Amino acid sequence: MRVLLEEVIFTDFGQFDLVDGTDGFGGDADRFFADQDNGWVGAAATGVVHVVLARRPGGSLIRVEIHDEEPPVGDWEDVVEVSFVARDVVRWEAWAGEPNGVLGVQAGSYRVRVSASGRHAGHTGEFADEVVDRYLIELWPADPKPDEIIRVCSEDAAYWNSAWGGRRSSQPLG
Repeated sequence: MRVLLEEVIFTDFGQFDLVDGTDGFGGDADRFFADQDNGWVGAAATGVVHVVLARRPGGSLIRVEIHDEEPPVGDWEDVVEVSFVARDVVRWEAWAGEPNGVLGVQAGSYRVRVSASGRHAGHTGEFADEVVDRYLIELWPADPKPDEIIRVCSEDAAYWNSAWGGRRSSQPLG
């Protein structure tokens, strides 16, 4: 396991993206959640994983790790997995591309697990001076498969799963 990022990220509109050289958010949130069950980690658009942080403004603690194989699911309140096919070196960015940085993840097919704690506190305390929500983003090599909701404990994650999730079509994959 290698830690690629661990810092408090200050953003607006609760946006945090992993991008492979393509444009990040671009204003059309629907494209990230097409044919997905979850509604807070969008990966339906090629080359982007869009994470909806609970805290709209302010700082959230974000840690990004890369693993050689699937790590165990930790003791987090909310956990979602998506697939991400990167065609170029992966970087991270917040709203409007600032702040941003290179993660050093190479082109390839990855499973991405996003785990969160404090989403309720992030939503209700979005203007708090201290960090109230934290996220762990883990990547490992894997073939693409549909997104999966592993755990939902916060009202905030349940809200986003209801608002933007549940778009899985009844058509078979493939």
